[in-house]
Amino acid sequence: EAADYAMENISADWNKNALKKAESYSENMHMSKQGIYDQLISEHGEQFTADEAQYAIDHIKADWNKNALEKAKSYQENMDMSPERIRDQLTSEHGEQFTAEEADYAVNHLE
Repeated sequence: EAADYAMENISADWNKNALKKAESYSENMHMSKQGIYDQLISEHGEQFTADEAQYAIDHIKADWNKNALEKAKSYQENMDMSPERIRDQLTSEHGEQFTAEEADYAVNHLE
């Protein structure tokens, strides 16, 4: 009962909360736009509404190419993946979900 009462009477800006969480995922985990959206709405993740997650995606200031490059570097350094395998992982719907353009940018800028 106490939890229900608290949730009914809390005054929070859920859009702002979703945006802050999205920024954290982008800055700390270098996630893709789609990956962040999925995590925000996931029943196993943050459980924001689709509208709250979309607000976050629409208002986040992220460099998606940079995020893709950071993920690509991680795969290159920690998993010894080839450039083609990295590209596949970056664009996979079961992987990072970056766009093809973002993945190309990342692979083309690896050392």
